[in-house]
Amino acid sequence: MKKENVINYLIAITRIYLAVYFILSGLGKINNLDFFANSIENYKIFPTEIINILAIIIPWIEVISGALLLLGIYIRENSLIIASLLFVFTIAVISAVLRNLDIDCGCHGTIDGQKVGILKIIENISLFIVSILSIKFPKQELTFIKQPQFISK
Repeated sequence: MKKENVINYLIAITRIYLAVYFILSGLGKINNLDFFANSIENYKIFPTEIINILAIIIPWIEVISGALLLLGIYIRENSLIIASLLFVFTIAVISAVLRNLDIDCGCHGTIDGQKVGILKIIENISLFIVSILSIKFPKQELTFIKQPQFISK
């Protein structure tokens, strides 16, 4: 197997990991929206009026983008959405750490109860790097649905 093919498979495997991670995270939040809304509120960043809206919208974005990424549909676009979410999440966690907030990150609903901290920042940055790889190299192996090729005239 060529070195390029090995790299493509490795990037595809990390893409699948990222997709499953976001699908499970989104489903965990959807199953307990009150907990997720409280988690957002604990960061003390957003106005109270938009917390419920964010608690409803963010998990669905995670599930839909994760599912499309898993299937290999619009890899670059869905990776960009996930990278944007990870950027915002990481800034929120860094902000909480700098303000010494001892709070649950709200990352997976009630599944793991992970606290904000350096490990969470490292995890988010690692996932961000994976999403950047999928943006940079969108033509990957292990896509379950091939995207249509548009013919230009």
